[in-house]
Amino acid sequence: MSEKQLVVVTGGSGFIASHIILQLLQQGYAVRTTARSIAKRPLIEQMLRKGGVSDLSALEVVAADLTHEDPWDDAIAGASYVIHVASPTPTLNFKNEDEMIRPAINGVLYVLRAASRHHVKRVVLTSAYGAIFAGHPERNTPFTEDVWSDLSAKGVHPYQKSKTMSERAAWDFIAKDDSGLELATVNPVAVMGPVLADDYSHSNIQIQEMLAGKTKMVPRVNSGYVDVRDVASLHILAMTQPAAAGQRFLATTGEIYSMLEVANILREAFPDFADRLPTKTIPTAVLKLAAKANPMLRMVASVADKYAETSDAKAVKLLGWYPRSAKESIIATAQSMIDLDVVSADAD
Repeated sequence: MSEKQLVVVTGGSGFIASHIILQLLQQGYAVRTTARSIAKRPLIEQMLRKGGVSDLSALEVVAADLTHEDPWDDAIAGASYVIHVASPTPTLNFKNEDEMIRPAINGVLYVLRAASRHHVKRVVLTSAYGAIFAGHPERNTPFTEDVWSDLSAKGVHPYQKSKTMSERAAWDFIAKDDSGLELATVNPVAVMGPVLADDYSHSNIQIQEMLAGKTKMVPRVNSGYVDVRDVASLHILAMTQPAAAGQRFLATTGEIYSMLEVANILREAFPDFADRLPTKTIPTAVLKLAAKANPMLRMVASVADKYAETSDAKAVKLLGWYPRSAKESIIATAQSMIDLDVVSADAD
């Protein structure tokens, strides 16, 4: 491993991180990835083999989580680059929003402090579209990297707060750091694409539930969708390209689909599942009323009927990044779930 440049990727069992590791290994890097427990190693190796990498000799898995600072020095020692993907996922039944916000901020700072001490060249932080769009009044121009979520606005979900505040903390740290450490961030819209195991991210659950017939009606939510393979490649471009230092990058195709349009894409691509897929929407007023009594609905209610146009111009122009279509990524998500037997066209 010493002959190859070492990249540390945090949260290696996650959906995005697994694809980043896959591409890094394919490009000849050595990878050290972190997981909350070393028991995640078999899952990580399983996903990488599913993705087509059979030689895992350049992979190391170590235990480190976002709630303790001590492990991060050892985790990052010797690295040329760090890609910090790990972050609390949306908790829909949280008791206090600090459960989501505090670990995200602390985790970013633990990683950046260790990276600074060990003279890492650049950290790439996986932020989110949630650090850009939330809390704004209706607009008629696409969201870009110049925009930050307004956390003073009413109704911003703690997940968006966690992403915004942790990214802000990262940029504040870099502004004061004197080690020469560079930072770039990637802010994906909803991430689709091939799942490599039946352990996958919250972004993909809507596809699984639609195909399984669990979603009878869908909220009136518009969203951008981007393929996880392209999100991974954008992270690596943000890691290696000189022009990426000090920059934010929206990972988006610039396309927007409603959830009903997503269902229709699946219906056309997978006719065996057509009868299970939703054909009606939930009125937003009804959804918001239900969300008052059911915390599980509050995140989706907060984005119902919201403007969601985004631009991929910066990543395309500055880094030469060209993502595949959102439709292709949605279909790839479903196909991978069918291939893994996560969902089946057979009657239950």
